[in-house]
Formats: sequence, structure tokens, C-alpha cells
Amino acid sequence: MTAKTSDIEMAAGVLRAGGLVAFPTETVYGLGADAEDPAAVARIFQVKGRPPSHPLIVHIGGAEQLGDWVEDVPATARLLAEHFWPGPLTLVLRRGRRVPLEATGGLETVAVRVPDHPVALALLSAFGGGVTAPSANRFGSVSPTTADHVSAELGDAVDFVLDGGPCEVGVESTIVDVTGEIPSVLRPGGVTREDLEAVLGYPLAVPAASPVRVPGQHPSHYAPRARVVLVEPEKVLVEPEKVIVEAELAQELGHQVGLFLPASLAGAVVKAHAVVALPDSMAAYARGLYRFLRELDQQGCDLIVASLPVEEGLGLAIANRLRRAAGPRPSSTGTVPRQ
Repeated sequence: MTAKTSDIEMAAGVLRAGGLVAFPTETVYGLGADAEDPAAVARIFQVKGRPPSHPLIVHIGGAEQLGDWVEDVPATARLLAEHFWPGPLTLVLRRGRRVPLEATGGLETVAVRVPDHPVALALLSAFGGGVTAPSANRFGSVSPTTADHVSAELGDAVDFVLDGGPCEVGVESTIVDVTGEIPSVLRPGGVTREDLEAVLGYPLAVPAASPVRVPGQHPSHYAPRARVVLVEPEKVLVEPEKVIVEAELAQELGHQVGLFLPASLAGAVVKAHAVVALPDSMAAYARGLYRFLRELDQQGCDLIVASLPVEEGLGLAIANRLRRAAGPRPSSTGTVPRQ
């Protein structure tokens, strides 16, 4: 789906006036503001309820613009940009003067990427500058992958919503810190670690806790209203029905259970409130992940049981999002079954 030229021009005008525009990327919908307007950037944090110390990503229209936004561009950054931009890869570099500290959470580093979506690129071209944008949802909740998700969650708090259809990748970009001698994956995402290693020619670390503040690192993130309980992949490999057993046990204890049913168990009869049959493709799973979580919320589930995928390829990004969706919530009460 491609937005009308008139809509893109109107959205660019909203950005120039200091407003907020929700727009599609290949990963998720972003909540955008003029990256050089501190007041507009501050409004993103207000609308999302996001802590101001959490940095945002600056979206630019092409790799050739990178030097306009960062202090220097090391060879590793140029190599990765050449191979993966436009695309779901974010690079963390030293902040250039154009980027206000409001956009970086006070850090002297900035996260930058070039989105791979025709509407996003058209908006960036029409606007003629950088657009700072986190996901277009309340802080910590499930990211939006359609314009309807944005409208349902943020409503009139957004000045303009550009509809570009469903997002193709479905999980956020991979974030790579290239400020040091050896790059590090700070958040797994749409570009796999294996793809990065193939280009770089050496293995990359994926630390459990990021040494640099970057988007998506809060212990509870990407979370539906329902609690999320996970079954580790090694348990599922030994006993595939384990995830069904956990779901049925929780249902018997009085929960309204939603189950992510693995493709290997397709056709199984499950005593649960709602069941999502997962696709056997990791790309299709990633594309549908946030939609699945939203659907189970809408069906009234208070508990979601999901088995973690093996953490390779896109499975690493999916597992990362599920682990954070299952993270501790300060307001949580009650008891749920644990593995």
C-alpha cells in the first residue's frame, strides 16, 4: 500500500510545524518528529509516556546523509550501511551537532537508520531532514504494525497518521554499536546476527544487558495487557507438548489462557481460551508476532503461554521480544505458573 502524495506532503508539513506524524517502516510504525526540534522531540516522550533517558532513533533518507548526523563514520559503519541500508539495521555512532541531546537521552551517541519502506523514504525526502521516531505506541506496550494499531492506542495524540499498510518485517531494527573497535549487537532485530557476521567476517557478541542505553532495553517491553509465560526451547525440543500442558494447567487454575501453538503441534486440541497457530517460517512469525499478542488481548486473555524459538536467525529477535514481554511489571499481582 502506498500513501497519496498529498498525504505525504501534508505529513511533511506537520513535521515542519513541530507536530507528530505516525508513519510506516518495514519494521513497525514510528512516531516521528523533526529530529532537530527539541520541543517536538520532547512531545514524543510525553505522548508515549517514555522516560526521557531512553534514546530515540534518527531516521534519515540515505546512507550518504550519515555524515550530516554523526561526528565521524568509521569504516565498519560504512560497510554495514552499504550492505544493509535501506533496511532494518540501526547504527550507534558519536552524536553530531545537529542532533539535540533530547533525542539521545542525554548521551553523546546517536542511533541512526535508513528505513526500507517507500512511504517512509518519501516522507523523509519531502521533509528534507531527519525524523526522530520510536515505535508509535505507549511506552512498554506492544509495537504497532498497522495504522489501525496506532490510531487505537494513541488516538488524537498524534497529529497525522500515514497509512502504508502492514509492516513487512514486524519486529524492530537490529541495533549495532559501532563506536568501538569491535561492533556489538545491542538489540537483535530484522537483520540477523548471522547476516552481520557474514559481512564483517567475524563473530559478534550479543550481550544480555546492553552496556549502552538504546531503545527496547527496558526489562518489561513489547508487552500485552495479558501476562506472558514462556517455555524454554530445550523443554519443547524434548517434550513438544510441554507448552500445551502449561496452558491447560493455567486454564484449570482459572486463567483465561491464550496459547502460541507451535507449528509442530498443528491440529492439536487444546483446552484454552484462545489459540494462535504459529507459522513454521520465522519470517512469518516475526511479521505476525505483535498482531498475535494484540489479538489475544482483544479476546480477553489474561495469560499467554508461548514457547521460545531457538535463538538463531530471526528466532533471536523473536525470543528477545517475548522475553521482554514476559518481563517483571511493577504493577503485577497474583500468581501465575512458572517453568
